[in-house]
Amino acid sequence: MSRTETTPGPMSRRRGSSTGPQSDASDRTGGGSSDGRGSGPGGGRVRTGRVRGRYRRRSPGEPRAVGYLYVLPAALVFGLLILVPLGQSVFYSFFDWDGLSVATPAGLSNYTSLFTDPGLRGPFVHALVLLLFYALFPVLIGLLLAATMSRVKVHGLAFFRTALFLPQVLAMVVVAVTWRWVYAPSGVLNELLRRVGLGGLARAWLGDFNLALPAVGIAGTWVGFGLCMVLFIAGVQSIPKERYEAARLDGAGAFREFLAVTLPALRPQVAVAATLTIVAGLRNFDLIYLTTAGGPGNSTAVPAYEVYHRAFETGQVGAAAAIGIALTVLIFALTVVASRLIEGKDDR
Repeated sequence: MSRTETTPGPMSRRRGSSTGPQSDASDRTGGGSSDGRGSGPGGGRVRTGRVRGRYRRRSPGEPRAVGYLYVLPAALVFGLLILVPLGQSVFYSFFDWDGLSVATPAGLSNYTSLFTDPGLRGPFVHALVLLLFYALFPVLIGLLLAATMSRVKVHGLAFFRTALFLPQVLAMVVVAVTWRWVYAPSGVLNELLRRVGLGGLARAWLGDFNLALPAVGIAGTWVGFGLCMVLFIAGVQSIPKERYEAARLDGAGAFREFLAVTLPALRPQVAVAATLTIVAGLRNFDLIYLTTAGGPGNSTAVPAYEVYHRAFETGQVGAAAAIGIALTVLIFALTVVASRLIEGKDDR
């Protein structure tokens, strides 16, 4: 009986042989490892876990060190132009120095004189008075105009906003010259008073000891309220109309609607406007210098003008530096307090 040889067919080759793409894939994934570390699905998870572990060392939002290189040029400019002069001013404030001769240590006397010298207390009091005209009145006028425009449709609103915002973009030299012309003895204001039969009220406004400071403050109000108005109008336009409709359905009048809808929604804009106007009011120099030069007497002197006067006219560089440092601290403190009071604490 002859021996019959069996030739494996296609089906037997598929079942019995482990060679081919499947075995190659299993070899690449470690399926044939005898120690068990790479066999089966577990080996792939171990290797994937090792790869993922490398990227878990840095959280997704954590900045990389290379990011600081982009900030470095701006930080250098800020340090050279702001921090270095500020540090020099702090250093000079502890000396009596006229800017030319050898300086002598003064300790804290330049700072204590801010409280004991009436000639230095006065400018800070004047600066706080000017805050009413530079910060409070512009914010109130801006809120009034914004609330009015939220209820009344104004034709030519773009022209209206541009005209009221124009003082903000004018050079302060132009503003000072304009208001000197208005307040002159033969200027626009006195001429208007004479024409309406109130000539007895005409006077040299910038030469009056009691009225010079409010007169300069009114000019500051004229400059600042346009900025506040534009900020508040932009904020009003972002308030959903449904809030006003709901308030009107509840029977709210114009004043109640302003308190319940408009004012709470404008808190961020009010905080920004208050910060900008407080800074502008406390560092006011050019308008004072060009209109009254601190006079008559010292009735309109402010800290920024005193820094210039003492450093460049009377040779008291140390005292001028102390005034500048105290003014910087005052500006920072008032802006922080105003922002906290207006915006409140963030809801968590």
